[in-house]
Amino acid sequence: MIIKNAVVFNSDFQFEKRDIQIKNGVFAESSEPDSEVIDGSGLYAIPGLTDVHFHGCTGYDFCDGTEEALQAIADYQLKNGITNIVPATMTFDEKRLTDIMNTAKAHKNKLGADLCGINMEGPFISTAKKGAQNPHYIHNPDIDMFRRLQNASGGLIKLVDIAPEEEGSMEFIEALKDEVTISIAHTTADYETAGLAFSKGVKQVTHLYNAMPPFTHRAPGVIGAAFDHKNVYVELICDGIHIHPSVVRATFQLFGDDRVVLISDSMMAAGLADGNYSLGGQGVEVTGSLATLSDGTIAGSVTNLMKCMRIAVQKMGVPLESAVKAAAVNPAKSVGIFDRYGSIEPGKKGNVLLLDRELNLITVIQKGKTV
Repeated sequence: MIIKNAVVFNSDFQFEKRDIQIKNGVFAESSEPDSEVIDGSGLYAIPGLTDVHFHGCTGYDFCDGTEEALQAIADYQLKNGITNIVPATMTFDEKRLTDIMNTAKAHKNKLGADLCGINMEGPFISTAKKGAQNPHYIHNPDIDMFRRLQNASGGLIKLVDIAPEEEGSMEFIEALKDEVTISIAHTTADYETAGLAFSKGVKQVTHLYNAMPPFTHRAPGVIGAAFDHKNVYVELICDGIHIHPSVVRATFQLFGDDRVVLISDSMMAAGLADGNYSLGGQGVEVTGSLATLSDGTIAGSVTNLMKCMRIAVQKMGVPLESAVKAAAVNPAKSVGIFDRYGSIEPGKKGNVLLLDRELNLITVIQKGKTV
């Protein structure tokens, strides 16, 4: 396959007009004659996106723990330009989590997005900042439990969340920092505690600003500590609900576009109409773009990563190059799959999205095949 005349997001994170060739499912070095030619004139060509934090869509949740749910989720994501997925678990007991891991390990993708990992969002979090997580199953970080679940998943867990102020957290970080990316989440940690966690090996912050102390001039908390540790990625939900546009712009300025990871944090209502749904075993009411528990707590989003990227550019003033980097490049780097995904470079999976000038998704190409 050759894509001709597109404006391509290159490895320097800039756009340039050039051709793209895909052979045997991967990007190739040079343009040679090919029987399949796609005219990309007037279109942007960007890498397939990677969502490292979402829970479900189209009436299904990753925590359903079934192949039907996982395939439906993968199909929806691919059709919306998310070619690589790292779905997130909720806070459940170990048996339920083990069943979810077993299902993921056995998954044989048909036509959907590639399952590149699992984001284990609970249960090693703070009850005080539980958000939409089920408090009945929250407990202290447990190294042995994590390794049992990792074994059940076949090594698929790429992210695990902790609240570093909880007992056993620092030991957890020291033991596992070389085995999995550890992210701070659902936490009451202050600046000093978060800073210690980062210095011991934590590399990410889950949905920055949400479910953590605010960033203030005398108590900068997790957010300030993340800023001071330059190797830390920060997740950002740009659905227009979770974070004010001004804060999104400030975050890109504060952290730089090489450290921001756009996520959708979507729940099962994504792609469906308003109504009553569930997340982590708790009821969720969806009205427009807002999903809430019965007490008013925001319960994930009802969007997808492509829409978040578009909102960031069109409604929040984020430069297109920065938004693409935060939705395609940085997520792949944060979970250790950038050697195969996340950029249009020779040898990587031939995943390309063609967008018009209004950032509408025109064509999805996965491993050299048009979806």
